[in-house]
Amino acid sequence: MVCQKTGQYALTALLTHMDKVRTHGNAPYTVAVVHGGPGAPGELAPVARELAGNRGVLEPLQTESSLDGQVRELEAVLKLLANTPVALIGHSWGAMLSFILAAQSPSLVKRLILISSGVFEDKYAERITETRLSRLTKDEANTVRSLSRALDDSSATDKNRIFSGLGSLLAKADSFDPLPSESEIIECQYDIHHRVWKDAQEMRSSGRLLALGRDIRCPVVAIHGDYDPHPAAGVGTPLSGVLKDFRFVILKNCGHRPWIERSARYRFYDILEQELG
Repeated sequence: MVCQKTGQYALTALLTHMDKVRTHGNAPYTVAVVHGGPGAPGELAPVARELAGNRGVLEPLQTESSLDGQVRELEAVLKLLANTPVALIGHSWGAMLSFILAAQSPSLVKRLILISSGVFEDKYAERITETRLSRLTKDEANTVRSLSRALDDSSATDKNRIFSGLGSLLAKADSFDPLPSESEIIECQYDIHHRVWKDAQEMRSSGRLLALGRDIRCPVVAIHGDYDPHPAAGVGTPLSGVLKDFRFVILKNCGHRPWIERSARYRFYDILEQELG
């Protein structure tokens, strides 16, 4: 009877989380890719498909609206579906989320790969918006400002649509020489973005985010484009001071999404394959 109950609980947990993850390739799932945003599920589908030619890949879709909730959700998906410890690959906010998980649950992660991570200290974030706006036309920059004000307006409706429009313009500013591609984001989720990023900013400002690096046991590699408006120094410099096994790779002529960059995508995938073995 105990074994039967345990099996029922495990099945219930599995079914609960299956709508929070997509699978690529065949089991065992030894790699997980974690999307950014927050609130941009599906963005890493092209990377997951590319890597799945040689291995099973999980693509967790974060649904929780708090930082702690997203950490617990990702942990639960890995425990239920992955062949742990996994190689954990995070992009942008997903890189920071993966960093937190690797520190809090080190037994689940054997290798951590941070792609175009957000910066780990506030001082490096001061000019990101300025850099982005400088790469847009005057009309585009004014539209970014207008959309940003609308998101801050409590009376505004359909903020997911506004958030999506803002994201499209920022994606243009974030790219160096992108190949034609269609967005694979399932749904832009502003409420998740707003709540989770607020938690993340507080964690970064207090220094708690960076301090977690001292608890990470696995090798860490960060891959960053030289054209990414999130300054490379804001990732490489802080992390080199707290991580025991850390390597930083700069991709030339590359923006925030290396997999779409004409000059960098092949080098990007070569590095991932080398790291995954």
